[in-house]
Amino acid sequence: MKKIILMAALTASTLSLAACDSKKEEAAEDTADAVREQGEATADAMEDKADTLDTKVDGVDSTAEQSMENKAEAVRENADNKADNIEAKAEATPM
Repeated sequence: MKKIILMAALTASTLSLAACDSKKEEAAEDTADAVREQGEATADAMEDKADTLDTKVDGVDSTAEQSMENKAEAVRENADNKADNIEAKAEATPM
């Protein structure tokens, strides 16, 4: 019985330590979140601009609108990749 309690306590303490982020890692996650949010805001603004490039309501995007939407998606993906790299670097750094 004592072994079971000891193993449970050891498992719980190991899991609680694994769940803790260092202040540096938390700061990196905050930075990554800000990068994602900025990328999202920029891409949204680009998509809003793209909507103004096609004045014809026919369900078909103009070439200019499609081009701007593709650029917006690239901005969004770039920001997401940058944020992922920030988080990965922080996680790889020993505490």
